[in-house]
Amino acid sequence: MGPYFQVLLLIIAATMLLWFGYTLFFGTGTRIYSEKSGRKTWYKTQKPPKYGLPGDPRTCPVCCAILDEGLLVKSLAFPSLNGGKDRMMYIKGCVYCLRGERERICPVCGHVLGDDEVLICRMFERRPAIFKRPHVHVLGCSRCRGK
Repeated sequence: MGPYFQVLLLIIAATMLLWFGYTLFFGTGTRIYSEKSGRKTWYKTQKPPKYGLPGDPRTCPVCCAILDEGLLVKSLAFPSLNGGKDRMMYIKGCVYCLRGERERICPVCGHVLGDDEVLICRMFERRPAIFKRPHVHVLGCSRCRGK
């Protein structure tokens, strides 16, 4: 009975150490570097979005936040007037910049956008549509391009 008891205690201790190590490094209370404050802070529920470069895939063109799966940019696409492959589009922003967590900045002129201002863009449809997403080219904001 002695060796079996020792093996059981060893397995329990190893399981507890693995669980402790996992929650220490991958748990919900991990320390993340915050760009705003410049110091490490605790985030319990949701990690802050990371910054990306303008034009990268899955990046908000207004605040440059890298978007997770399922997060979309709020936009309005108008129908094409000439029946071509391009059409005009307004981009409002993603959930992070619309909630006020990040500054909304025009990538063309660099001005900070107000709540009622949008980015004016051209969206080019690619054929066949199943293979490629549409390409969006930002022309400016409603301040530098005019309404």
